[in-house]
Amino acid sequence: MTEHGDPDRRSPDPHAPGHDALAQTSREIAPRDRGAEPARRTSWLPGPGQGFGVTFAQMFRKVTTEEYPEVPKVTKPRYHGRHVLNRHPDGLEKCVGCELCAWACPADAIYVEGGDNTEDERYSPGERYGRVYQINYLRCIFCGLCIEACPTRSLTMSNDFELADDNRGDLIYTKEQLMAPLLPGMEAPPHAMRLGDDEKDYYIRTPDPASPAEPVTVETP
Repeated sequence: MTEHGDPDRRSPDPHAPGHDALAQTSREIAPRDRGAEPARRTSWLPGPGQGFGVTFAQMFRKVTTEEYPEVPKVTKPRYHGRHVLNRHPDGLEKCVGCELCAWACPADAIYVEGGDNTEDERYSPGERYGRVYQINYLRCIFCGLCIEACPTRSLTMSNDFELADDNRGDLIYTKEQLMAPLLPGMEAPPHAMRLGDDEKDYYIRTPDPASPAEPVTVETP
């Protein structure tokens, strides 16, 4: 029993492992002796002058004023904003319902259900398409990992950042909200492929104009 009468409070064993490290830590966090001299100042300015120096320095700097929302905010070209599901030039969807974006999402914000294409009802060039596609922007952290996981470059991120709402349900975007609009020459699916007899026409990569090489065609199974 210790001198305080508490049997559970025992003096540390000086021969116990780690005793030296514990003693060193205790000395580091020990309060400073009240009789010790205060730290010497290295500046000739008084204490209040040093404190207000930061305030006075800011007073003479040019103020940056952004008149948002009257003047729209211009974001960087690679800004991670709202997602977009892209289309092929004939209007078919690039999404093939592989669900890789949902697996790559660290916040579990993407939900995908794939469906099978048929000759009578075709939504994408592949065998499957994204029948259900949802992104929960209450969870999304805009990291862009879903973009890197997409094998068909279907999912990209736009510069749209105005996603605030007063209803939680409205922040779960559906496929209809995420699909890119139909441009001139596009036809709303389902319909047959218009650009060729097979899928290879969708995956032509244009080479560097300075290079004399012919365009490279990648055929998909």
